[in-house]
Amino acid sequence: MQPRTSDDGLNPVFCTIVPPHVLDKLSHSGDPRLADPARRTLEADGLRRDRRRLTALAAAPATPTAGARRPARAGPPPPPPRRAPRLPSKPHRTLYDCENGTSLPGTKVRGEGDKPTSDASVNRAYAGLGATFDLLLSAYGRSSIDGKGLPLIGSVHYGHEYNNAFFDGEQMVFGDGDGEIFLDFTYAIDVIAHELAHGLTQYTANLRYEGQSGALNESVSDVFGSLVKQYSLGQSAEQADWLIGAGLLAPRVSGDALRSMKAPGTAYDDDVLGKDPQPASMEEYVETEEDNGGVHINSGIPNRAFYLLANALGGNAWERAGQIWFDVLTGGELTADADFAQFARLTVAAAGSRFGERGEKEAVLKAWSEVGVPTAE
Repeated sequence: MQPRTSDDGLNPVFCTIVPPHVLDKLSHSGDPRLADPARRTLEADGLRRDRRRLTALAAAPATPTAGARRPARAGPPPPPPRRAPRLPSKPHRTLYDCENGTSLPGTKVRGEGDKPTSDASVNRAYAGLGATFDLLLSAYGRSSIDGKGLPLIGSVHYGHEYNNAFFDGEQMVFGDGDGEIFLDFTYAIDVIAHELAHGLTQYTANLRYEGQSGALNESVSDVFGSLVKQYSLGQSAEQADWLIGAGLLAPRVSGDALRSMKAPGTAYDDDVLGKDPQPASMEEYVETEEDNGGVHINSGIPNRAFYLLANALGGNAWERAGQIWFDVLTGGELTADADFAQFARLTVAAAGSRFGERGEKEAVLKAWSEVGVPTAE
């Protein structure tokens, strides 16, 4: 279903790190220790998703009646615009504790500049939000996800054995996991950055959360989630594991992470979770009506294209490959309903514009060709 835009033109959507198809499979397990938390998570996600949808509908501007005249503006003309204020160069973070309830944001437990608390989940979330802010500012000159220093809000210990983390258009929320399949969702810094990057997309390309544009939305979050992880660890493209959510799966699970950008479809192969369904090329593209048209599944295709580009260029992935993706996301030419081919063409153009006729443009062309996405008009 296509989300409605709010009165500021944005498409604030409810985005989770764990795909619905994974939770659905768990909910049908014969073991209540696995099925019950998954079922509660699906129900909680459904309620949040519906609430976000209704909020967006209520905020959508009313269409004027045909032929109706707008009232004349009263009073004197507006004053001339003032000089733009200096953008914040440091994050403004606030962390809350839901205390295993579902009311957001919860009780405030740590503000910007406060000392670490005794709660490791709070401290990890605080650090992850800061690392995302730092990458955006240092690598791309962007102050927070909106480019204007937007405060970053996070809530931990959401729900009881809640098996997810999400961005709801306004803040980050982290569950503790059930301890059987998923661990605390603040463990993985790329999960924190992934969800926050949905906010970056919301304030830039505003990609609709369905079909290929939705898969691009998910892929962009995986890209910047991985870049934040690499940046915080000081890793080059060659040193990175290119896994999303490594360390999030409990020991009983046969798998390494939720997704692999390097080799989509190989992140896990488990008796309970099943096999990672992500395709690595357009030849394996999955046609489905579930999960808004497979946004968490088909994102594997642009994910692998980015990995191939970053690996071919070498060095720090956020410097050239990441810069090209960022240029497309913020360049104003990417439409909200973009498909893979449009995104690919714009990355080729961005590489040429940023780096000229050097190896970067050729590497972009080769990466998309390898995953079967055309770059010609």
